[in-house]
Amino acid sequence: MSNASSDEKKVELKMFVFLTVFLAPLLSILIVGGYGFLIWMSQILMGPPTS
Repeated sequence: MSNASSDEKKVELKMFVFLTVFLAPLLSILIVGGYGFLIWMSQILMGPPTS
């Protein structure tokens, strides 16, 4: 049982590192970049905001 628990902890640590080092920054860049692109395209199509 100890070996299975140890293997499970290794997999869990690898998954945590993948999520925190790779996936979270990649998702944040894609979300912010996508939102910026959406605003940019809407300003191209509809013109700049006016007051």
